[in-house]
Amino acid sequence: MSIELDPADIRILRIMQQDASLAIAEIARQAGMSQTPAWRRIKRLKEAGIIRGVIALVDRERVGLDFAAYTFVKLALPSRQNMESFDRMVNLWPEVQLCERVTGAVDYLLKIVTEDIKSYDLFLRHKLMDNELVSDVQSRIVVATVKDTPALPLFEP
Repeated sequence: MSIELDPADIRILRIMQQDASLAIAEIARQAGMSQTPAWRRIKRLKEAGIIRGVIALVDRERVGLDFAAYTFVKLALPSRQNMESFDRMVNLWPEVQLCERVTGAVDYLLKIVTEDIKSYDLFLRHKLMDNELVSDVQSRIVVATVKDTPALPLFEP
């Protein structure tokens, strides 16, 4: 289901991307509308799949996940069947925070989060590289996070 977004929808989405825990009344106030129309719009945005869910953003370092790396993965044979198998596997690994299929010299870009470099090494050796689908892995270790936001750049039409 695809819907056209109007300026009011965009305002609601911007507000909810900043703090989805706000009460409907506060979202409505900030969006410049009354509560019932705001509630209806949010319901419609959820039903259309535009709002996929409402979650808590957890600070990874405050829960002891101090290590992050971006890992480029090349499959031995990037066939449809192998890609689908790899996709299923990646979804079973909690260390993988992000998985993108990309174009170019590699097939995937993964964001891996672990407690420390030793845990990352264990993940690489026992999960990622211990897989016959994978032919090459290259890692880039995160030394500092400059910007980290899940908010999309939404602009009013």
